[in-house]
Amino acid sequence: MQTVIIVIHLIVVATMIGVVLLQKSEGGGLGIGGGGGGGFLSSRGTANVLTRTTAILAMTFFATSLVLSILAGWDRKPRSLIQNTGAPAQQQVPGGAPSDQPGQGGGLLDTLRQREQPAAPPSGPQVPQSQ
Repeated sequence: MQTVIIVIHLIVVATMIGVVLLQKSEGGGLGIGGGGGGGFLSSRGTANVLTRTTAILAMTFFATSLVLSILAGWDRKPRSLIQNTGAPAQQQVPGGAPSDQPGQGGGLLDTLRQREQPAAPPSGPQVPQSQ
């Protein structure tokens, strides 16, 4: 159903662009112009038809936009960024303030720091080995 509405939406958009470009501006830029005859396609009649068509297409555009927005959020459920961190609750130091060591706070950043740290960091200064 969503695909059908998207196709209708795109057709409405393309048609609305064409209809707007056909309308006569104040300077007569891209308009289809006047010409003789007082029939259906006179300058006044054309302006009325194009104005009504633009209004109808605009209403259809807003309706399809609204329907697509509703369909996009239909099955959306709130979920956690991190499903199961397994981090302990924030621990207190005997002084009463939270500890400053990474991994002890139980927050998101501390959990990510723990995951980024290498398994066994080398101890002591590293000296390049000569061959």
